[in-house]
Amino acid sequence: MSDATAATLSPNAVNGDATPETDPEAGARPTALLPMTQLLRISAYWLGLTAIDAAVGLFITNRVEFDSLVPKADVGKSLFMIGIGAAIVGIIIQPTVGYISDYTVSRWGRRKPYIVFGSLLDVVFLMGIAMGNSVLMLAAFMLLLSISTNIARGPFQGYVPDLVAEPQVGMASGMVGLMQVVGNVTGFLLVSLSVTLGVMPLSLVAVALVELVTMASVVLKVGKGMPPKPRHGKSWTRIAREAWATDILRERSYVWLLVSRLLFLIAGSLLVNFVVIYLGRAFSMSKEEANSMYVAILIVVVAANVVAILPASRLSDRVGRKPLIFAACAGGAAGTAIIALTPSIPIALIGAALFGAANGSFLAVDWALMTDIIPRASAGRYMGMSNVATGSATPISIALGGIVLDLVTSGGNEALSPRVVFLIAVAFFAAAAVVLRRVVEPHRGRDPLPRPAVA
Repeated sequence: MSDATAATLSPNAVNGDATPETDPEAGARPTALLPMTQLLRISAYWLGLTAIDAAVGLFITNRVEFDSLVPKADVGKSLFMIGIGAAIVGIIIQPTVGYISDYTVSRWGRRKPYIVFGSLLDVVFLMGIAMGNSVLMLAAFMLLLSISTNIARGPFQGYVPDLVAEPQVGMASGMVGLMQVVGNVTGFLLVSLSVTLGVMPLSLVAVALVELVTMASVVLKVGKGMPPKPRHGKSWTRIAREAWATDILRERSYVWLLVSRLLFLIAGSLLVNFVVIYLGRAFSMSKEEANSMYVAILIVVVAANVVAILPASRLSDRVGRKPLIFAACAGGAAGTAIIALTPSIPIALIGAALFGAANGSFLAVDWALMTDIIPRASAGRYMGMSNVATGSATPISIALGGIVLDLVTSGGNEALSPRVVFLIAVAFFAAAAVVLRRVVEPHRGRDPLPRPAVA
């Protein structure tokens, strides 16, 4: 296909193949609606990716805290070592590969080859983490997993704006948020149940299968999306460098939203990744008791997530995205503060419900606001950069929380250490709201929805 021909094509609503509606250089959003089955398949891959994040984070926390890989005083330092390299790699890889995919020409379209390649490598590195018997081995395979999973994530982030019409953004965002919640549940439950059964490594085998199934559903059943941007003779090295060009800083609202998103997700990750340590240290629970209680807390969080997600996404279409995100920051801060300060598990469950509702609202709305803001033609670059927040929040939170955990523990307050981590999470929620004020939300029309296209 010539550059001139490619520049006249856009996605078809049903199969995602090109039709003469959209100039890829201009990056206009497709206008016809996708069938619900297509939206479900696209969203489902988020389930697989999020399940990996949840399972690996909880798996490593259990191994380091309870399995005597290191002395108690070095738990935080070990978590930092495991998390920091993965965070740095994710920040570099994801937007770079996402932008490269904007220009990629293949028979599968510009996004799918990276999704397949990254997902298959994920399976290999998940097996390495499952068999890891030292902090060094866990850190090495966590680093490799960060490379592979971000090869898939960056292009996949751009794949969604390639296909979703503006009237479906709110619904698609809600479905993405819902699948992320289901993914978190899947990952956390697999690890917690495997601890109870004494077969913890099998949890990562199971989560690898989940990712493969959801990846195949997208790759085999969803269309190619928009055609590639014309390279105009640019080398791949130059394109990779352009992913980090400073022109992105001119998109001020995008940059501020990216920072706000990262702060919010770090706050939530500080909570979910240190709950098992919190239960063990603050309430003197064993590994099995802590993981069993973790399941109970997870049920409360998930129920609140599910109740909040779809109403929040629909409400954001009416009142705007930012008010819902502000409310999510406030709810997350309140719920986390309750958990940090309470001496009682039942009261902690109330805090967990508040956090769950806040997290569900955020997941439903933040993605929609991001797609409202980004330049459509370079969706791989911008969404890849934005998903740095998603992919790096867990390793950053593990690294940061680990430092705080050790500092408080070395001061003779081991039982207090996870509570201090949670109070820092409250500050991150507040900072996310402050930064969000700098985001200018674009006006969206209120035209009636067009009918979905028929195959």
